[in-house]
Amino acid sequence: MTEAEVRSFMGTGSRTGKLATVRADGSPHVVPIWFAFDDHSGDAVFLTWRTSLKARNMQRDPRVSICVDDESFPFAWARLDGTASFSEEN
Repeated sequence: MTEAEVRSFMGTGSRTGKLATVRADGSPHVVPIWFAFDDHSGDAVFLTWRTSLKARNMQRDPRVSICVDDESFPFAWARLDGTASFSEEN
């Protein structure tokens, strides 16, 4: 898939993403997230509490992957790899 096709697939409906972060010992940590794409930057955006394990992992090592799948036949999936950044808005 092209990047545009990945974003289109991931943005269809209300699919749950699986976020992979790197634990302190180097092992993977994967959790479900609900996300959206920022209209201006095109970045995937999601909320998390600053003391959650995934947030602590991303603060220490910002490398992440998000995988989204369609569990209906013909079973498709897409993945985005990137670097996390943080924003605190009230």
